[in-house]
Formats: sequence, structure tokens, C-alpha cells
Amino acid sequence: MFKARDGIGERGEQVEGPPWILGHRGTPREAPENTLVSLRRALDLGLDGVEYDLHGCASGEPVVIHDETLERTTDGHGAVALLTLPELAGIDAGGWFSKRFAGEPLPLLEEALELTESPLRTSVLHMIELKDPALVSEVVRQVRQVPRPLPVRIASFDRQVCLEARDLGLPSMLLTVDADEDDRRFVRDARLAAYGTGPGGWRTRAGRAEWECERWSWSVDTPDELLAACRWPLFGFNTNHPLRALAVRALVQMTPDDDGPYPVRVDPLEVPLVDPTQPRPAEDDGRTGALHGGWSGSWKPRIRLRNPFGFRVELALALAPGGGAFEVEGLPVELELAPNEETELGFSLRGGSWSPGEDPLLYARFVWRSGPGRPHESLILEAPVVRVRTLRLGRDTVRLPLLAERPGDPEASMTLRRRGRDLLSVVENAAGAVDVRALLRLGVHVQRGARGVRMPLPEWARPGELLPFSVGFEGRADEHGERAVLRRWAGGLPGDVKSGEPGRLILDDEA
Repeated sequence: MFKARDGIGERGEQVEGPPWILGHRGTPREAPENTLVSLRRALDLGLDGVEYDLHGCASGEPVVIHDETLERTTDGHGAVALLTLPELAGIDAGGWFSKRFAGEPLPLLEEALELTESPLRTSVLHMIELKDPALVSEVVRQVRQVPRPLPVRIASFDRQVCLEARDLGLPSMLLTVDADEDDRRFVRDARLAAYGTGPGGWRTRAGRAEWECERWSWSVDTPDELLAACRWPLFGFNTNHPLRALAVRALVQMTPDDDGPYPVRVDPLEVPLVDPTQPRPAEDDGRTGALHGGWSGSWKPRIRLRNPFGFRVELALALAPGGGAFEVEGLPVELELAPNEETELGFSLRGGSWSPGEDPLLYARFVWRSGPGRPHESLILEAPVVRVRTLRLGRDTVRLPLLAERPGDPEASMTLRRRGRDLLSVVENAAGAVDVRALLRLGVHVQRGARGVRMPLPEWARPGELLPFSVGFEGRADEHGERAVLRRWAGGLPGDVKSGEPGRLILDDEA
């Protein structure tokens, strides 16, 4: 099987922005997020820069980490702000991700700022997300100590952080989920350098208005989102899928007049609910043990292909399984497409996993010659083959059975209802777990509550639209145990890049 390698071409050509593409916390699908190895990997792949997060420790140094606490991405415990730099020195920030990254330390800001160039870039852009206004002056001081000019954007959801960075002479970026009119006025009047939304966050009425600043987005990952971001184009965005993003930017620059859909699309794999207390489905003959898990099935999806170029291409398709055990029929395959030709083909996929995780990827390699006697050129486009669940929600309360994450997990469930423009989800059956916190994902946003959680619907949500959605809860197995418990209705929780694709919510009517 071929491998996706460069943004474009077997000769390794790289195209530049706009939009400028940054690695979100480095390359969190390949290396532990917010570590130096992850940031360096993003630059080695050819990205224009990196995005990372900072928290201040008790002795005052800015530390590169996303969460306020250590538990999720290190082997440490407690709040970063309550520990001194010597106390953080022995923390392992890589072993949780993979044994080969064991011993990777928590980086300091001054170490991240040493990344000023890459094999393919003479200048590297740093997007530094801050949550604490008290860190701004120290961050500005360290940025100014870098020996060579360094393009920087100080980003924050906190307006005060943005104002302080602006007053100290660094370009600042206000972050949000969806663009709104109040932010537009604030950014204009405060003369901020940039404004950044979540993926699709510019689709609001305010987002379609005129903005007197750079327009950015964060966590732009799906092919459709990337295509829209590069066609607009945004000034820049960060992503968890660097090779996919580079390839889409190359595609858009090679086909500036094309306005068709993404050239490689695969039907989503709808996952039925499997009750772990019941016998295996009859179609599971034991060849694929994963099929008795809840995140499994047997599918015959269609692949929709389109040649966006004005010349004939050879096309090779192959599937990488991702996080699961699958049997595939009908791939790999090779074919040719005439200029602007479209076609469809099918394949069979069977298997899966116990719990949501990384989905299979379809790689499509377009190969062509730009002229007689010229060498072959190529472009590899990725198409995720996502496992999803779909819920239609009207005005009634619905009960959602949760997936078994491992063999023997007892039945667990949550309820969901609409109240005006809000969604309300409550843990109905926690299956014996204690210290339970409800989880609700809507779009890119994940919110936690006690046994219940409420979240407003996006401004742009309308009946019939597909909204990324999931519910679940986290807690501990029992009062005396330390084992963490996570139960989910679909992927997308707790929100990291390896938690699988969220489900899809369809509103049946106006609330």
C-alpha cells in the first residue's frame, strides 16, 4: 500500500498559504500533544507553524500543556498552577500516548520558541493560546528574547488576554466557537489582529459580514471543512490532520476554478446498537471477534469519485483500517478518470471494535503527467470512513442506551430532551459508577455537568441539518476503586482526537 507523504507530488513540492496551516498542539494523532516531539513533527511534515497552549506553574514559568491539571496527558496529578518547576521536572508527558514516547517531558515556553525554522520553512508561525492574563507579560518578554524575528499570534477566549497582548505589542487573536456580532464590534474597536472560530464557525450571519482583521479557525479537520477553509480562504487555521490539510490546500491552488465537492467521498457507516448481554448477531461467524462489540457492523458503502482536474488521471484506492479489526473486499483498486469525470464504486467492510476510536481511512492517489516527457506528478487525498450513529430528536424525551466499552460492561443509559433552544441530557443509569459527570457534545464543544448537563443549540442549527453530537458520562468504578469509567452513546467523547467520530443529531422541527 502507498503512503501519504507530502502535500503534493512525488518530488515533494510544497505550496504555501494563505491559508497558513498550523499543527494543533503539534501532531496529536502521531505524538503526544503539546510536547516538543509533537511540535517538531508538525514542522517536519511541512506545516507553516504550530499551535500550543500555556499554563503558568507555581514558580512562574509558562508550561506547554492544554489542561489546568496533569492527569489527562501526563503521569502526574494535581493542578499545574500549584506545582513548581522542579516538581514538574520528572513528569512523563509521553508514556500515556505510547510506550515509545515514555519520558517525554513537559516543555517550557522558551523551549517551544526555539522552533524558529523547519526543513521546508525558513520562518515558523507560533499560535500561542493563553487562558491566564497574568502570563501575558512573561510570554511577551520571552518572545522578544528570540534571536530572530518570530511570527506570533497570542490567542485566547479571554478578551483581557487579547487586550494585554495588543498593548504590549504582539498580534492577538480572540477565539470563539461561532462568530457573533458582539465579537465583531469588539475586535474592530479594539483593533485586534485576528479572530478565530471553531470549524464552520464563520457560517453565522456575523461571520458573513465584513471583518477588519485576519480570519482564522481552529481544529479544521474534515475534508469538507478543509476544502471550505482553503477556498474562502481563511488567513489561517490549525488542524489535527496535517497531511490531509496540506493536500487540500495543494488541490485548491491547482484547481482555482473548481467549486465541486471533495473529490473522494465515502458513505458513513451507520452503527446499530448491540446489547452486550445478548448473544452475538447471527451474521457473526467468529471470523472477526470485534463484531460482538458495540462499535462494529457489516457494511457495503459507496465511494464517490470525481476528477477535479482538466486532464486524465490514474487513480489508486487503498484502505487503512485505523483502530479496529476489519475484513475488506473490493479494495485496493485502480482506475482512470477523464477530465472532470465522476464515478461510483462499492466495497464491503466488516468488523470494528468494542468502543469508538480511530476509523478507517481511504487513501486516493491521483497520478498524472502535466505534459509529454514530463515526470509523473501525484496528489494523495484522504477520505475518512467514519462509523456514526444518528438520532432524530423531536419534542419528546428519548432514552439513549450507552455502548459497552469492554466485555461484561453492564447496561447504562442517559436521557435527552429539548427545552427551547437548549439540549438537556441526564444520566439515567450509571451502571454502578460513582462520582459521575455527564458529558454532552454538540458541534465541537464538549460540556460537563454533574448528573445532568445543558447546552444551547448553535445559532445556525435548523431542522433537518446534521449536528455532530454525543452524550455519555465519566466516573469511577466504585467508591474504593481507582479505575476510571467512560460510557458513551457514540464517539467524539471525551473530545480528544482519538475518541472516534461523534454521532449525528437531526432536529425534526423547531423547538
